[in-house]
Amino acid sequence: MRPPILLKQEFLKKWIMGLQRCNSSKKNMSILERKKAIKLSADVAMASARNGTTCWSRAIIANASKDGCDKHLVEQILGPESERLIGKKVSTGALVRNKRIRSKKILKRSCGIRRTRKCAPRVALASSIAEWLVRKRTQVLKSLIPGGEFMNEVCLIEETLDYIISLRAQVDVMRSLASASELVNHN
Repeated sequence: MRPPILLKQEFLKKWIMGLQRCNSSKKNMSILERKKAIKLSADVAMASARNGTTCWSRAIIANASKDGCDKHLVEQILGPESERLIGKKVSTGALVRNKRIRSKKILKRSCGIRRTRKCAPRVALASSIAEWLVRKRTQVLKSLIPGGEFMNEVCLIEETLDYIISLRAQVDVMRSLASASELVNHN
């Protein structure tokens, strides 16, 4: 992964280009249209700053390029690499097959352990509650990460960490831009 400063620079460059494209494509935008354009350009800029190397970045680009109006804007933001990034599909087949195989192995192991181990009912109850909580929280995490519903648990954790780093970089750039804007407006 690139150092955060390079990620921030790449994001800022692509985000500013996206904002300029939004501004030039439509002069009289309502507040809601402007908000949507800012969010779209920020998301696509962050995803393209990762060069489509992560599942979440490919999922963001794929979701943004589904809509007709947004697809044109996404292509403009991505520039020459748009065909390569929009054409990439999130590889779900291998992840789903791997998950099925892993699930069968886990199921066999857990059944085998239950037969051999004589444990107290409280331990079994606590264990099942813990498993349920882990499953529930994993589902919530999968819903938060773009493309997360197609990932296995290990991949989900790696993608989540990368997504958090990218969001943090995005927030830092936006804060810097806002504070610079305030300084310019006050002088």
